[in-house]
Amino acid sequence: MVRDDIQFPYGAVYFRKSNPPQEHWDRDYGVAAEDGLNVFRHWFMWGAIETAPGVYDWEEYDRQLDLAAKKGIRTIIAEMTQTVPDWAVRKYAHAIQITSDGRKLSSNMGVSSATGGFGKNGGGVLTLNCPEVREAAGRFLTAMAKRYKDHPALYGYDIWNECNYAEDVDYSSYTKAAFRTWLKAKYGNLKALAKAWYRYSYAEWDDIEPPVQMAAYPECIDWLQFKRENFYEQMQWRIDTIRSVDSKCLIAAHGVSGAIPDMAAHGCDDWLAASKVELYGYTWIQARKGTEPWKTWYGVDINRAAARGKPFWHAERQAGPLWLQPQVIGRDKEDGRVAEPEDIRIWSLMSLAGGARGMMNLRYRPLLDGPLFGAFGAYGMDGSRTPRSEMQASLGKWANDPAQANLWAAKPVRGEIGIIVVRETQEWDYLLNHDRKEKPYKDAMWGAYRAFLDQGVQPDWVHIDDIDSYRVLYFPYPIMFTSEQADRLKTWVENGGTLICEACPGYFGDRGHVGQQQPNLGLDVMFGARQVDVEYMPDIGDRIRFNFGGRDVQGGGMLQSYEVTRGKARGTFDDGRLAVVENGYGEGRTLLIGTNPSVGYFTTNGKANRAFFGALIDWTSIERHAALSNTALFARVHKGENGSFVWLVNPTRETQMTEVRLAEAHGCIQGAKAASWPPGHHYQGGKVEVPARDVVILQIG
Repeated sequence: MVRDDIQFPYGAVYFRKSNPPQEHWDRDYGVAAEDGLNVFRHWFMWGAIETAPGVYDWEEYDRQLDLAAKKGIRTIIAEMTQTVPDWAVRKYAHAIQITSDGRKLSSNMGVSSATGGFGKNGGGVLTLNCPEVREAAGRFLTAMAKRYKDHPALYGYDIWNECNYAEDVDYSSYTKAAFRTWLKAKYGNLKALAKAWYRYSYAEWDDIEPPVQMAAYPECIDWLQFKRENFYEQMQWRIDTIRSVDSKCLIAAHGVSGAIPDMAAHGCDDWLAASKVELYGYTWIQARKGTEPWKTWYGVDINRAAARGKPFWHAERQAGPLWLQPQVIGRDKEDGRVAEPEDIRIWSLMSLAGGARGMMNLRYRPLLDGPLFGAFGAYGMDGSRTPRSEMQASLGKWANDPAQANLWAAKPVRGEIGIIVVRETQEWDYLLNHDRKEKPYKDAMWGAYRAFLDQGVQPDWVHIDDIDSYRVLYFPYPIMFTSEQADRLKTWVENGGTLICEACPGYFGDRGHVGQQQPNLGLDVMFGARQVDVEYMPDIGDRIRFNFGGRDVQGGGMLQSYEVTRGKARGTFDDGRLAVVENGYGEGRTLLIGTNPSVGYFTTNGKANRAFFGALIDWTSIERHAALSNTALFARVHKGENGSFVWLVNPTRETQMTEVRLAEAHGCIQGAKAASWPPGHHYQGGKVEVPARDVVILQIG
C-alpha cells in the first residue's frame, strides 16, 4: 500500500552505478534533505550486482539506503532485471532475444547509466520466456527483496522501468514456443486456428511461426496481442516474486505516457500497467517531446486516465538541459533544450494541475559519462546548487508544507468530454499503415484532444471499458473495433450518452473483417444512416471539405458519405454528398461525421476547424468547468472534501490577465483568500493576474 508518512513524495533518481561519485554521496544526501527532497530512486541493476553466478555485490546499494535512513530520505528500489550480467549472456546464449530479421540482440552500454548489460528498449538481452533465465533473474529479485524488505529507508519498488518493449522482438525459440501455447489456449485446435488465420496447411503446432510481415491480417493481430500479454505477464511475475518476500511494500511502476501512439508498436499500455501496481507514474521530458502546452497536458492527462483513480506521480521530470540527442537537433534553444528555472516551475505545476501527486527529477545531478552527459540534472556537474535546483527546492518545500494538505487531497474533476481509446483500433491502424508514412490514428487522436483543449474544455482519455462514467464522448478515427465493443457503445448511447463519431466506425470488425453493410456491426441503426460511398485516401485527405452549420470544415483520413435512414442530415461535402448525420437513439443521440476533422486540426496546427470544434461543444450543451476570457491560459478544477480549488495555468512567457467564470456546480472563487500558490498571494476579486510560466491556485466553494 502507498505509505502515508510523506505528504507529497518529491525527489529524484540518484544512483545509477556510474554516477554520482562515492565521495559526494554524504554531501548530496544532506543537500537534498535541506532542499526539501524526501525520496530517491536508484537503479538496482542485475548486471551490476550479480557479478558472478550467485555472487552479489550490495556494498554501494547498502550505503545508499543507510544514508537515506540517516538523512530522512525514503528509497524507491528500481528493479532492473533487464540489465543482464555479462556472464549470463554467455551462459544463456541460447536465450538471446532475436529480431524479426533474425539478428541477435547484443549486450550494450546503457545511455542512462553508462554501464553494460542493456538490450533494446525495455526487454533486455535475454528472453524471460526461457525457464533458466527466469529462474536466474528470480533468484536476483528474491535476494534483493530479502536484503532490503525491513530496511527503515525503504519506500517501495519500481517495476519494469518505463513499461515498453522493442517493436521487432522477440523471435527466439522460447518466445515462439510461448506463442504456440498461447494460440492453443485461444483456439483449441489447429483447424480453428487455420480458419481464423486463412492458413490451411498446418500439420503440427510447430509449423506455426510468428509473422514477420506486419500487415492487416488476423495472424498479426494475434502476434501483437500475444506480445502485449507476454511482456505484461513478465511484469506481473516480477511483482509476484518481490511480493512473495515482502507482502507490505509499495509496488509502483512508470511508463512514458505512450498509449498514444505506441500501445501497438511498443506495448505502451498505460491502463494495463497501472492496473498491476498501487502507484503509477510517467516519464515526460519536454526536451524530447516539445514544450507546446498541449503536449505537457497530454503527458499527465493520459496517465491520470490510466491510473483510474489510483495515486500517480510524475516519475521522471526534466530539470536540466539535453545536448546532442536526435530529439532536440534542429529545435530552438527555448524548446526544452536548456531548462530555465521558470521552465521547471511551469512543467512541474502543470503536472500537479493535471492531478500528479508526487514528482521526481530523472537525475539528481547529471551523468559524467556517455552520450547523456550533463543532461537533466537540477544540480551542477559537481553536485553544487544551481538556480534550477533552488527552484526545485522551493517547489518541494511548498508541496510538503502542511498547509497544502487539503490541496493534495483534492482531485481533478472529470472532464467535460471524453476521447475514446480502443486498443484494437490502434493495433489495426498500425498494421494497416505499417509500411507507409501516413499515420492517421495518431493525428486524429491528438488532433481531437488538442481541439477541445484549445476550446477551454478538459478532454479526458477514456478507455472503451470506462465509458459509462461519461455523458459526452468523441471517437476519432474509429475504423476498427470488436462487435462486443460496438454493443457496449450502443448500450451507452441508448442509456443517454451523447456520441460524436468520425468516419467509418467499425468499418473493420472482429479480426479485421470488413462489414458488407456500413456502418458495420449494427451501428447503422444507432447512427440512423447507411454508407453510400467510401474513399480511403489518407495521403490526400487534406483535400476533403464539408459544410456544417454554415462553416467550411477541413477533413482528413478518409471520406464516407451517407444516406439517411432515420437520422437527420446536418452537413454535406463540397460535391453535395451527405457528410454529417444526427440521430436520436434510445435516450441518447449521435453525430456521425463522414471524415476526420481531427486530422485536419492536427495537421494544420489548429489553424483549421477551430470554429467547428467550438460548434460541437455547443451541440453537446456541455458547460465548461471554468470559462476563461483569456485563451492563452488553461484552467483545471480540483474538488475535495476539505477544500476545492481552481488552477489557472499560464505556460506563456508573459504575464496574463483573465476573467474566470466557474460552472454553477463548482461554486465561486473565494475572494480575499490566500492562494495556495504563489505563496503570499491574495485574490481581491475581478480579473486574475497569472505570472509568466506560472500558475495561480485559488480556493473555491
